[in-house]
Amino acid sequence: MLGFFPRKPSLYKEAFLPRSATQLQSFSGQIHNERLEYLGDAVLDSIVADYLFRKFPQGSEGFMSQVRARIVKRKYLDYLAVQIGIPAFIPAAVLSASNSKHLFGNTLEALIGAIYMDRGYRHARKFFVRRILTKHVDLAKIVKKDPDYKSRIIEWAQKKRIEVLFNTEEEFPKGNSSHAFVAHLFLDHEKKGTGRGASKKEAEQQAARQALFAIRTS
Repeated sequence: MLGFFPRKPSLYKEAFLPRSATQLQSFSGQIHNERLEYLGDAVLDSIVADYLFRKFPQGSEGFMSQVRARIVKRKYLDYLAVQIGIPAFIPAAVLSASNSKHLFGNTLEALIGAIYMDRGYRHARKFFVRRILTKHVDLAKIVKKDPDYKSRIIEWAQKKRIEVLFNTEEEFPKGNSSHAFVAHLFLDHEKKGTGRGASKKEAEQQAARQALFAIRTS
């Protein structure tokens, strides 16, 4: 699966043991993969950012950030993990006992972290680009996909336990017979985004996009 021989097999054993494994009697006392997952998440962001920077020399920061977010999204990482056979490396007892929603995607990140610690960034990049990105990622389809900013901000707010509210009204600009919509997005009663559009949906998407940008830069 890797395309090379590991120098430190213990790192890879750790990568395939999620935190839930420590709750099982057969795995008690063993180290879990959360630290490698944390590291792999950061390394993966760097790998994908580097790849997109070279792949799209004219791409804007916003465009590349959107594409990267779609590739490293937990649900998509779950899919990629299955494609390269990661479930087969996770102990059966762990698979049956785990209630983790993104077990496979998290394990893929931990594997990236293990490769980085074992062989360095160059090998981690080579593995992800050659073994995963170019074989299993339909980049053209991802680029064309319309970004759903509203779903992303709602998902983020739910994880942070923050109240999210859209206040959307019709707007009638002076000197223009056609009406539009204006949406204001509030996070815990604080306005974080404003958007305008020909439809309510478009206005709310623009407000969510502005709010996501505000969160990233705050």
